[in-house]
Amino acid sequence: MRKLLFIIMMYFFNLSVGQTPKSMVYIEGGTYVPLYSLDTGKVKVASFYMDKFPVTNADFEKFAAQHPEWQKGKVKPIYADKKYLQHWQYSNKLGKDSITLKNSPVVNISWFAAKKYCECQGKRLPTVAEWEYVALASETKKNASDDKVFYQKILDWYGNASADKLPNVGKKFKNAYGVYDIHGLVWEWNLDFISALATRDSRDGNNLDKNEFCGAGGKGAKNPGNYAAFMRYAMRSSLKANYNIPNVGFRCVK
Repeated sequence: MRKLLFIIMMYFFNLSVGQTPKSMVYIEGGTYVPLYSLDTGKVKVASFYMDKFPVTNADFEKFAAQHPEWQKGKVKPIYADKKYLQHWQYSNKLGKDSITLKNSPVVNISWFAAKKYCECQGKRLPTVAEWEYVALASETKKNASDDKVFYQKILDWYGNASADKLPNVGKKFKNAYGVYDIHGLVWEWNLDFISALATRDSRDGNNLDKNEFCGAGGKGAKNPGNYAAFMRYAMRSSLKANYNIPNVGFRCVK
């Protein structure tokens, strides 16, 4: 009887403190300095869980089977352009490349599709702040913002052409949190990716500061030397929510 009571107590204790899902990593909250912001302070990031790996083709096949409205050829143009899942042979699965690409990150996925996938898992897309906060971590340090060697590794990846067939997830970069491939495999969607363009009140018709783009882009940056962040900022600024790009994937948080 005592043993049974102990098991029940431990069960409810574990529920109350929360347990990290097997497929996710616990990220303790903190602060980070964004590339651009309206003030000079740091941004607070609350604790959250993040997927260890980017969502794979195999993961998305399961989702497509359960939600046929998100299958290739069935999504409304407002939610995805014509390149949606263009690397899949069939509407609901990879087909001929299923062996080699099953465990590679799913790409050619619009923001709308990525957002819906995460919601159906009881999760959501990470915000830019959450993603950048985790992206600060190198293989050994959770904050490697002062590590020039680490930043050079990221830039070296950005300089490489994307492979026609992406490698499997979990085979390259693993950071100090235990998150895989946040650098070195694909770019990733963020929940508020459009915030890269909304630097002031969105109701202001002149809310886009041209000094934050092109050659003057470093003027208002908190760390002009962080060119990797400039690259990500530029990438997000070039996207629209219905775009489907062969080197943009996603992962979920909760």
